[in-house]
Amino acid sequence: ALFLQFIREHGGYFPVRIETLPEGSVVYPHTPVMQISAEREYAPLVTYLETVLLMTWYPSTVATRSRRAWAALRRYYELTVDDDAWWTLGSRLHDFGFRACTCVEQSMLGGAAHLLTFDGTDTLSAAYHVQYQLNGGRPVGTSIPATEHSVMTAFRSEREAVLRLIDAYGDGVYACVMDSYDYARALAAVLPAVAEKKLAKGGVLVVRPDSGDQVDAVLEGLRAAERVFGSTTNAKGFRVITGASVIQGDGVTPASLARILEAVHRAGFSAQCVAFGMGGELLQKLNRDTMNMAVKLSSITYADGETRDMMKFPKGESSKMSLPGRFAVLADPAQAGAPVAHRSCDVPADASLLQPVYDCGPVAGHAWDDFDAVRARLADQWARLPLRADAVSSGLLAYQKAINDRQTQDVREGTAFGV
Repeated sequence: ALFLQFIREHGGYFPVRIETLPEGSVVYPHTPVMQISAEREYAPLVTYLETVLLMTWYPSTVATRSRRAWAALRRYYELTVDDDAWWTLGSRLHDFGFRACTCVEQSMLGGAAHLLTFDGTDTLSAAYHVQYQLNGGRPVGTSIPATEHSVMTAFRSEREAVLRLIDAYGDGVYACVMDSYDYARALAAVLPAVAEKKLAKGGVLVVRPDSGDQVDAVLEGLRAAERVFGSTTNAKGFRVITGASVIQGDGVTPASLARILEAVHRAGFSAQCVAFGMGGELLQKLNRDTMNMAVKLSSITYADGETRDMMKFPKGESSKMSLPGRFAVLADPAQAGAPVAHRSCDVPADASLLQPVYDCGPVAGHAWDDFDAVRARLADQWARLPLRADAVSSGLLAYQKAINDRQTQDVREGTAFGV
């Protein structure tokens, strides 16, 4: 009946108001990223829509995982990579996750979130969606020709497979998986056997191990490629392999990525010599609890006109305590512009970063940013904002304590339970 009512009264538009932070915003724990409200008999629609709107946890979590990997890579780029090679940073983590997803729609959402930071992707659904639906036809994702085990084992020998790859793509960048039979032997025998043709073509061969210890496999590949193709030493004193590199795409996690980068650094190679592919770990091995994202009731006005702000405060688990009231978010100049949650009554309505994007229908004058703009916002804020910040204002913290004290008293007296 409620659905039929708002179809009649509102032409099918949900009679709710949704305010959000701009897409691509960098936030901290306890920062409200959206605020949903409805009036009178339509109040239950807030809870109904919570399920759908909270699904933003997924692309937000993928985007965060991807950006943290970028931060780890950047650290080693600062240590080992010359300025004129920094353009390669955007391709150092490649999205291998399409086949790890439960459906094409998931791959589009997660793959697009990865593309907020990196260019490299084999998730074609996301690259197409971003380019043609979110970015006005301007391309974002890139990839390179690459073999996988079915291709390698289809040839009579690995040498034949690699030579065919060089014939077809040898003047560009191309990747070859090398562990179909024996990774160490392939490095020792196949690379020297194809070196003459590879060098004549002048492109970049990316060696891909896909089994064994990740650190050992990467270092073996780098050392073998250096023996065959040579290297130069850059201005920072680290070796750059000539026309070759290694990509590790088997079982990569944030922790193993960091271990590999440190091992490559200790071995004296520039970080530009290694790239990573992340599949299920990037798009599938995460959930809503990875970053503890939730939607909670914070304020209600009863039929008798009383407005009551409330919060969740489960005994014995303070980490699940929520914030009370209606919110505004301001950029705090004392924290380099970090977003800080305030009580809305303490902030002019037009000053909040939480702005309406839907109000019983489309909001006049509102337009969604294109993907390039969202990427730029993320890059700017990630570079500018501190790693940690106080994300809740002193005024809101004091109000939270007051509400908590009131609700604790209600529990003590039994009124919270209606007894």
